[in-house]
Amino acid sequence: MPTVDEIYKQSEQFRREGKSAEAITALEEVLKLDNSHVLAHMTLARLLCKANRPLDGVPHSEQACQLEPNEVFNWTALSETYQKAFEATQDRMFILKAEEAKTRSHQLQWQKS
Repeated sequence: MPTVDEIYKQSEQFRREGKSAEAITALEEVLKLDNSHVLAHMTLARLLCKANRPLDGVPHSEQACQLEPNEVFNWTALSETYQKAFEATQDRMFILKAEEAKTRSHQLQWQKS
């Protein structure tokens, strides 16, 4: 049976080859084996947004922030995911959440400076 790292590497290969559906499936497999795999959550959120499925990507981006709450990039990516969810739904809640995530990202950036 392949390891989590091997499956993640395979997902990256699929992504590079433009095989998004296969990459998404591989990333979902990674998360079944290790739901704390931050890169899998982040990559899956991004691919789901690109596949016009931002609402499916939101929980993965949120999970990445829960797993690494002090990582600036995660909060920036979460803000972008919320923006994509807003574009898809026109639900203003997502814009408010995007602004909150962006603010959190800026706060963390200032703390690290």
